[in-house]
Amino acid sequence: MRFEFKRASFVVSVLSVIALTGCTTVRETDPARTATEQLLISAAADRAAEKLVFNIPQNSKVFINADNFEGLDGKYAIGSIRDHVLRQGFAITDNKNDADTIVEIRAGALSIDKQEVLVGIPNFDIPIPLAGQFTFPEIALFKREEQLGVAKFAATSYDAKKGTLENSTSPQFGGSEHSKTVLLFLISWSNDNLHATTQPVSRSSN
Repeated sequence: MRFEFKRASFVVSVLSVIALTGCTTVRETDPARTATEQLLISAAADRAAEKLVFNIPQNSKVFINADNFEGLDGKYAIGSIRDHVLRQGFAITDNKNDADTIVEIRAGALSIDKQEVLVGIPNFDIPIPLAGQFTFPEIALFKREEQLGVAKFAATSYDAKKGTLENSTSPQFGGSEHSKTVLLFLISWSNDNLHATTQPVSRSSN
């Protein structure tokens, strides 16, 4: 009888903890992608774009060719590269025939990696006859989830009239990180480097 009582007490304790932890939720809406995922990619893209060095004549009119640029949130990444070109003092033209230099940009990576460490019991399904199945929730003594945004950009510049090479950049990498740690079921905290910004740059027309 004492053994049965202890086992019942343990089950009640576990279910009580589950009930307490099961009341919170991270997402209040359900769009296709979370803001954290978008920030991971855009932050990595900004940091890779900042490292690109364009060794071309300073007064060149530049046409950005993004035909070979593919990746998740590619439009934002292309815009970030265009912004970086302007910050370097070059003039951008959207008319290829007016350009002095063509800059072809490409992405070798623009996505997210995920790593997870769990000390505890992962969730699992329990079949219930005539009622389908019940998902037993995860019990984490220690859990760490880490998401890494990765961007790899490169660019090739050539003379718009002659087609001759002016510059070929080495691949430049940008990264971002978001991590969440859970300790003893209830204690959790997050860390990230998603909110660092570049300093604004403005140029006078005088």
